[in-house]
Amino acid sequence: MAKTRKSPIDMNREKFQKVGYQLIDDVSNFIHSIDQKPVTPNESPSTLQAILGHSSLPENRKPAKELISRTTDLLFNHSLLNGHPKFLGYITSSAAPIGALADLLAASVNPNVGAHILSPIATEIEKQTVKWLCEFIGVSSNYGGLLVSGGNMANFTAFLAARTAKSPKNIKEDGIQNATNQLTVYCSKTTHTWIEKAVILFGLGTKSIRWIATDASNKMDTQLLETTIKEDLKNNYTPLMVVGTAGDVSTGVVDNLNELSAICKKYDLWFHIDGAYGAPAAIVPKYKHLFEGIKEADSIALDPHKWLYSPLEAGCTLVKNPQHLIDTYSSHPEYYNFSNTDGEMAQNFYEYGLQNSRGFRALKVWLSLQQVGRSGYEALITEDIELSKMLFDLAQKHNELEAVSQNLSITTLRYVPIDHDTDNNYLNTLNESILNELQTGGEVFLSNAIVKEQYCLRACIVNFRTSEKDIEEIIGIITSVGTKLHKKLSAVTKDTETE
Repeated sequence: MAKTRKSPIDMNREKFQKVGYQLIDDVSNFIHSIDQKPVTPNESPSTLQAILGHSSLPENRKPAKELISRTTDLLFNHSLLNGHPKFLGYITSSAAPIGALADLLAASVNPNVGAHILSPIATEIEKQTVKWLCEFIGVSSNYGGLLVSGGNMANFTAFLAARTAKSPKNIKEDGIQNATNQLTVYCSKTTHTWIEKAVILFGLGTKSIRWIATDASNKMDTQLLETTIKEDLKNNYTPLMVVGTAGDVSTGVVDNLNELSAICKKYDLWFHIDGAYGAPAAIVPKYKHLFEGIKEADSIALDPHKWLYSPLEAGCTLVKNPQHLIDTYSSHPEYYNFSNTDGEMAQNFYEYGLQNSRGFRALKVWLSLQQVGRSGYEALITEDIELSKMLFDLAQKHNELEAVSQNLSITTLRYVPIDHDTDNNYLNTLNESILNELQTGGEVFLSNAIVKEQYCLRACIVNFRTSEKDIEEIIGIITSVGTKLHKKLSAVTKDTETE
């Protein structure tokens, strides 16, 4: 009689339940006491390495219960907590608890969402998630797309589709290096760094980018854009695409998407919108006008792990004509047996993007969209924006703060001491020092932005745990740290001048 296989990596039902129930209890306690912890423990790499220890790869097995218990302690007590109500840095949201449960469920079944036959229901759930995201931001549900890891990959996926659609047709065989004319890309100076990575990695080179200046409102200057396109055409370049931004990372400004769309149509260019951060705000009727023109985009990038409160990783690429994705990414090696069944057309996501093997990212987004609903997200996003406005207003009223900008849920501000002559170089140095102190102090975590040559503190609220109380307390923390560091820097400056 054949023996049953015993594997050191398996866990029997009782053991799995015992370890799993304890983990769920610990996670629940962590989530519901997160506001009582420091935002960050501010520990050095060497300190963390010492905590982990320097032992070699284990020779023998250890009990799962012991491993999970220790790892829980490591993560809960030695992490930066972007779920903390006073985490307003960069654009990483507090993660919805249902998303954590979704990731556990997805990992348990472990579907490979590269081909329908490997992930039947997961593929259909991802298709439905893409459709719902289209409806969420107000574009046609006929757009096609897929879930990716984040903003860079969402934009890269669209960039390559644009390159295939608008380049000479022989590019797949002959490559870009044999193109007659240099392909050119147009974007504002506030565009996220993904565009530089894209032109380097995908063969166009940094000289292909035309950095278009912004106007007084920090939007891409559309007149200058058209002038630059005309000049390039005159000089035998091949304009490829225009990248509009729906919520730039520094100040939250949304480009004039309508005007960008009109220019793209006029010159037959691909119109891409980087809405990784801001696109979800289109669900709020009060702000829908900011996104007029989004329906004309050939492609859109958005990140559910930003303003839809999904756990990392969850980005999304949407393309108006999904055939452009297939034209770009589809291949049919002889070892793939992913043909259609029963006369129905099955969608295989490996034909839509860079990955063949793909995890089930869509599940956490799909569940959150149902748990919260359209009206719930409208309320949450509105509240985030109102809290951002509250921070701006409180800074504006404070005699030691300067409110610099407020768009969507991003506010920028500076600490300006009463007794200082507002020399910009000194204020930039002071506010950079304040940010460094805030990011290591554990009370609040902000990031920075350079706005009109001013070094600013930047707060981006995509956090369903942040409250009015937190905003009021953050004002106090900034001014307290600012006062302390101003005294310190002033003393150093005076000593230097005396010498």
